[in-house]
Amino acid sequence: MATETKKALQGGEFLIRESDPQDIFIPEEFNEEQRMIAQSALEFLQQNVWTQLDRIDAMEEGLMPSLLDKAGELGLLGISVPEDLGGFGKDFVTTMLVTEVTGAGHSFSVAMAAHTGIGTLPILYYGNEEQRKKYIPKLATGECKASYCLTEPSAGSDANSGKTKAVLTDDGKHYIINGQKMWITNGGFADIFTVFAKIVDPKTGKEDDNLSAFIVEKDFGGITLNPEEKKMGIKGSSTRQVFFNDCKVPVENLLSERGNGFKIAVNILNIGRIKLAGAALGGAKAVVDQSVKYANERLQFGRPISSFGAIRQKLADQATYSYVLESATFRCSNDMEQAIEALEAAVRTTQRPC
Repeated sequence: MATETKKALQGGEFLIRESDPQDIFIPEEFNEEQRMIAQSALEFLQQNVWTQLDRIDAMEEGLMPSLLDKAGELGLLGISVPEDLGGFGKDFVTTMLVTEVTGAGHSFSVAMAAHTGIGTLPILYYGNEEQRKKYIPKLATGECKASYCLTEPSAGSDANSGKTKAVLTDDGKHYIINGQKMWITNGGFADIFTVFAKIVDPKTGKEDDNLSAFIVEKDFGGITLNPEEKKMGIKGSSTRQVFFNDCKVPVENLLSERGNGFKIAVNILNIGRIKLAGAALGGAKAVVDQSVKYANERLQFGRPISSFGAIRQKLADQATYSYVLESATFRCSNDMEQAIEALEAAVRTTQRPC
């Protein structure tokens, strides 16, 4: 019997397309396994992060990498990584739920999000079989830490204007990368960098119109770092400038195809945008909890300030906005999961033997 295939939502189409209530995912629909994974993530924060926030903000040497190691041992770094590559192979909604919970992890949430998102996904989504088998299992366990090198002093939103160059050696076995990247999260302890650069023809000096992407190991050499940036917030996350000086990268570490780097960059950042909403949701819920606790403990005029109308209004607004963010984030997350499933089904159909 034929089953109805639902067309995936496009952009803001949800505003004008009529939707049935049963088709809209809500957090109350999380299954038992998802709730158990979320509880594990919460217990990790309670035991390992919230108890040492001052040490994290002081950027104690080796502390953040050790926390990522512990998260890797629990499987939190491999939620979306396929099982055959050492991960849990869970769906996008589960990934977003973990993102939400760990979003309350202060600076740790930044390091973890950079590692599991922009650090891991370029290789997971665009790497060939050999690259995925070589790097993804180590990223899923935390044995290797990852970062993403796109932004430059003169290339932020206009990422394709970056000046970092890659030149193929005469023997055709390596690319030599030279350039500067800035505001690189996890840069201080990363083992693997996804680096975006334009390939230059060594004979003509002509550079490609579009970026290419490379998987660069710290051990390749030619990599130097500036001191840690001093930030207003998220003080405990590593943020550095990274310099590539005649960094020698094997040709097999070209990620995807030549000139495909800009596509990789924007697609990975698109995923990062909804994950940032999930992380912000986790932080917002934690703030609501702290606000209610404080309002019940703080006494003025002989009674808790939570008894006053103005404070109640503020707390109600916090809860309302958090609820709206939660509803929108997980509705969108489920729509994305359905789109993924539809694409996978289409691929299976086209690959079916005649």
